[in-house]
Amino acid sequence: MLKEEMVVKNTVNLTLQEAYQLAYQALYRNGFSARQADAVAKNVTAGQRDGCHSHGLYRVLGCVRSLQAGKVAADAESTMTDTAPAVLRVDAHGAFSLLAYQAALPEFVAKVRHCGIAALAINHCVHYSALWADIEPLTEEGLVALACTPSHAWVTPAGGNQPLFGTNPIAFGWPRQGQPPFVFDMATSAAARGEIELHRRANKPLPEGWGIDSHGNPSTDAASVLQGAMLTFGGHKGSALAAMVELIAGPLIGDMTSKESLAYDQQTGSSPYGGELIIAMDPERFLGADKEEYLAKAEVLFNDMASQGARIPGERRFKARLHSEQFGVELPLALYEEIVALGQ
Repeated sequence: MLKEEMVVKNTVNLTLQEAYQLAYQALYRNGFSARQADAVAKNVTAGQRDGCHSHGLYRVLGCVRSLQAGKVAADAESTMTDTAPAVLRVDAHGAFSLLAYQAALPEFVAKVRHCGIAALAINHCVHYSALWADIEPLTEEGLVALACTPSHAWVTPAGGNQPLFGTNPIAFGWPRQGQPPFVFDMATSAAARGEIELHRRANKPLPEGWGIDSHGNPSTDAASVLQGAMLTFGGHKGSALAAMVELIAGPLIGDMTSKESLAYDQQTGSSPYGGELIIAMDPERFLGADKEEYLAKAEVLFNDMASQGARIPGERRFKARLHSEQFGVELPLALYEEIVALGQ
């Protein structure tokens, strides 16, 4: 329930449990199974908790929209296929990637421990979530991990003027003892799609270099860029990485490219449909008795970064997590009311 004291400058403050319940209610009331609603609600609450607002409770709106459009399965259960000693595939059968990943995680970790390196392909999944949420369970196991996924064709390749690539995020994680892991999660586009949508909702101009309008002209208007195309970060460098993600998390694992995903969407505005590739490595199997020596060298690298005043990737997110666990999270009042309405 909304209390008068919760509303401050058009925002609403919620505890993490209240944020979860808000998301769960909206998802469950609109037809998602209890297991699917729980997985999504936990994921978006974690995004909000960590200050990743583009992957926080705002995503509930898109999840419900995808279901209403018939573009995500509300209650599908995943199936796994053991294809090779170091390769595991899990089929989400049209549901969100989250439960499929959870189901495959124990066997995937066992493969990594056995082989030293292994790959997990999540197929036929709908994907909206931040990839750091898939990386962290692996770093908690002491593993080094990499993940990537295509999306919808929203991004033009360097030198082009039409959407072809997805935002195609790449995430990487390195475990650290006694402190949060080194984790980065970045789109190969100049910004995440959700960031542009949040700018549109707030009627804020975009930074230059984020996108072009439908005529191929540079634009700082979020609505125009959403109708035009986003740009890659770093020009041809980001473009090459985006193409790599298309290949290794699309054709390599027997799933869709971003262009195919957008065609499948049929202009419903649903979340991307396709696959995700996760690769994990076990330092124990690579290094054996030398493990501690070389992990210590990694800590020297992190300390050298910090000594120059550089921010360690993931550091800001973990600080936001600590703050949210103590003080809760804030939502724009308009977004809060939209989610409440979905749950009634």
